[in-house]
Amino acid sequence: MLYFRGCTARQKETDIAKATQKLLELADVDYYMLDDEKCCGSVLLRTGFEKEAKEQIAKNTEIFGDETILTSCAGCYKTLLQDYEGLDVIHISELLAMLINEGKLKFDKKDLNVTYHDSCHLGRHCRIFDEPRDVINSLANLIEMKNNKDNSLCCGAGGGVKSAYPKIASKLADARITQAKDTGCKTLITACPFCKLNLKDQDLEILDLTEFLIKYGVK
Repeated sequence: MLYFRGCTARQKETDIAKATQKLLELADVDYYMLDDEKCCGSVLLRTGFEKEAKEQIAKNTEIFGDETILTSCAGCYKTLLQDYEGLDVIHISELLAMLINEGKLKFDKKDLNVTYHDSCHLGRHCRIFDEPRDVINSLANLIEMKNNKDNSLCCGAGGGVKSAYPKIASKLADARITQAKDTGCKTLITACPFCKLNLKDQDLEILDLTEFLIKYGVK
């Protein structure tokens, strides 16, 4: 299995990549990473640079083999799954749900209430709703926000918005943070490094799904 970290987990939210690697090792998953990993091309595609994106996709396709590609990033997952051809791609939330179901990862359930943010790419675009919730419920109690699954609010980071329109991105993030606080939970979980990067608040603990399992589930 190739673990494709993605730009955000590789460069900015590096604890996500570290947590993912630790979970893979705990479950005895055979994996490797690219020494010179390049961008999947998602941002180029979403911001209209189709020619450059196709060039990037062609370069990456030459590197990828026939093995399963594991992603941390929801944007990478959507891009590799839908914009590349013939790749076997799995998101970390799907793999974790499988490993827990097979008994390869086990957690003691805690009396802890948390809420979950569906990222646009993983949720509405790729229909991955149940797996991250199954993973969370194996360790804690999930309290849903007012808008969830198909009706989830965007965090404001995707599609180049955070780079081109930072004020709009901040307003969207603030709206989502308000919904998270309305649940009464102190921990907000997401399964997208880009969402975690944009969802910031002093009063809320904001964790990637992998970081959540490491912090609360691994002794």
